[in-house]
Amino acid sequence: MNLQELLTFVTIQEHGSISAAADALHVTQPAVSRRLQSLESDLDTILFDRVGKRLQLTEAGEVLLPRAVAILAARDDAQRAVADLQHRVGGRLRLATSHHIGLHRLAPVLRAFTRAYPEVTLDIRFEDSEAAHDLVLARTCDLAVVTLDPEADAAASGQFAYEPIWHDPLVFVAAREHPLSHLHNPSLADIAGHPAVIPGLSTYTGRIVAKLFARHGLTLRQAMSTNYLETIGMLVAIGLGWSVLPRTLLKPELREIAVAGTTLARELGAVRLPERSPSRATLAFISTLRQFA
Repeated sequence: MNLQELLTFVTIQEHGSISAAADALHVTQPAVSRRLQSLESDLDTILFDRVGKRLQLTEAGEVLLPRAVAILAARDDAQRAVADLQHRVGGRLRLATSHHIGLHRLAPVLRAFTRAYPEVTLDIRFEDSEAAHDLVLARTCDLAVVTLDPEADAAASGQFAYEPIWHDPLVFVAAREHPLSHLHNPSLADIAGHPAVIPGLSTYTGRIVAKLFARHGLTLRQAMSTNYLETIGMLVAIGLGWSVLPRTLLKPELREIAVAGTTLARELGAVRLPERSPSRATLAFISTLRQFA
């Protein structure tokens, strides 16, 4: 059993198949199969069952997975420690970010960072903000750049270290031909009378909207939901309902609906574990983010 085999095992679990793991590791499928077979031979057990086209962990695989992740994280920490002694910014930075931030906020940050620190290898995963928090907690990612948890006790508990970067105002929107677009000074009750297309209530953005309506004793009429804000903008534009979107996503076919006394916003920023010593690459990335705040 070696680190290469453990990395292959974890990658297969993350991607669900031999072929996808081979693409992620930039090796051939036979090489991935050989590594897995060698690991299973060393442990004298089967680690995956084939269910349809996907591979799923056996009981032995479930036992091995957290230990393999911990071993690989220890390896990364060791590599960072040695690199830090050499006073250089290098190594691998495992970064998670949301699709929205990746599309609308991160490009100039990545351009500046890769030019300033060419020795850092970026490993970027696109996940929902809530899933990215879990990846940081599991030490699968060093840093997440996502929507921050709006619940005050999440940061106060010390579970995560937050670095707010962008204040992101949210606005009510509807298609220009939607009845709400023709109301003068609509109230929140007026809004609640029409179907909504909003992010799922398991998301931080969805919770912000739900809490606003609950605070006023109003019920959300949720026609449908998706976690992709760009898709929501399209659904609203064709008249399937109103929504709450970042002001940066306003388009000509959408109209902002001003609701008196109502202000919504979310914070976008960096998330890491406070008890884990950040690498020089992590600190450099946070410093680069601050330049674009």
